[in-house]
Amino acid sequence: MKKRTRIRFGIAILAVIVVGVGIAGSVARLRGPEASLPTTKVVRGNVDPKVYANGELRTPNSALLMAPPVGGTLQIVTLAKTGAMVKPGDIVLEFDPSEQEYSLEQAHSQLAQAEQQITKTKADGAVSSANDQVALLHARYDVRRAELDVSQNELKSAIDAKKNDLALEDAHRRLAQLEQDVQSRTASNQANLAVYETQRTKALLDIKQAEDRIQSMTIRATIAGLFSRKGNQDAAGGFFFTGMTLPEFQEGDQTFPGRIIGQILDVSQMEISSQVPEISRADINPGESIEINIDAIPENNFRGKVKTVAGLATGGDWGGDPTRRFDVTFGIDGADGRMRPGQTAKIIVQSEQLKNVLYLPRQALYIKDGKPVVFVKAGRGFEPHKVTVKHTTEALVVVEGLNEGTEVALVNPETAGPHSSTSGNPFGGAAGGKK
Repeated sequence: MKKRTRIRFGIAILAVIVVGVGIAGSVARLRGPEASLPTTKVVRGNVDPKVYANGELRTPNSALLMAPPVGGTLQIVTLAKTGAMVKPGDIVLEFDPSEQEYSLEQAHSQLAQAEQQITKTKADGAVSSANDQVALLHARYDVRRAELDVSQNELKSAIDAKKNDLALEDAHRRLAQLEQDVQSRTASNQANLAVYETQRTKALLDIKQAEDRIQSMTIRATIAGLFSRKGNQDAAGGFFFTGMTLPEFQEGDQTFPGRIIGQILDVSQMEISSQVPEISRADINPGESIEINIDAIPENNFRGKVKTVAGLATGGDWGGDPTRRFDVTFGIDGADGRMRPGQTAKIIVQSEQLKNVLYLPRQALYIKDGKPVVFVKAGRGFEPHKVTVKHTTEALVVVEGLNEGTEVALVNPETAGPHSSTSGNPFGGAAGGKK
């Protein structure tokens, strides 16, 4: 009998435990997941906006070396190595001048021929002019003698007087013809002389052009810096597509006028090219101080300043990344001989401190119905509360419309679980993603 009583008593205790566990579970379900959401409080204090960016070193001062503008193909005979340090006046690029030297010899030959023709034409003109002067003198003498004969016609018979008149007319006619012939020969000699002088001028120009071209075959450095060879676009027969790797120009390669063969980079003046997301644009202004860590020189930290910030955003129109970004250029204070264009660097921009402001972690801010909201602790749940965003950094958001110490959720309670409750939520619906 006692044994049965103990068994019944044990069963009753077990039933009470099961009922208690069920009631506890029901209470937990009634309270919902909001009671266990991570929260934070609104803090008042000073915020130091910092922007973190990655960039690439480059030099703002460089000199491109191009193949000279001459006809035909050009063959490289001397080319500085990539990475070589050069000084102003150093020979960094030479082309084979054989073709231009041949053109120079041809121009000299044409000049000598033109000068000989000019000399011969002048000599022939002088002889012809002397002969013409003698012939004109005889013709004028004949006219004078005929005039004297005509002056004696009163003493002559009619027939002889007529002969004298005819002789005078013939003398005048021969003198006029001779004068025209002299003028024609003089003009012809001058025209021939002008042709040969034009040939001589052309030959002189050809000589000057050939000499200039020969001189342009040797290219010297105009600035001091690091030499870098460019890719040979003609190595693949003119075929090129985006992403294709081109071999560098080598000695012996043939190229065409205007091709960029190499570049001299002034490594004594370095800067960093970077991009920052649109959310960080307000925290970067020209003249602000920066800290720089170059990946290739990790043991040194460098200082610098913001040089330029683009006024218009780039990117975001195509591709999978919709983030709008702004181009930024950073200057480096001081030079280090180990710096090279293309090296990567990390930059920290220290903006002006925001004093005595209210701020929260960025993950506490959400967008609901197009408005920024936070979820404020209200009893056992959370209610959305509209705020005014004054400033945003990569980690914090400065707001207005909340009191210091207000407890807000770090996780959106409207999407935290299927049993969440938003009783009293004036906005209704689900909140948007993080901002």
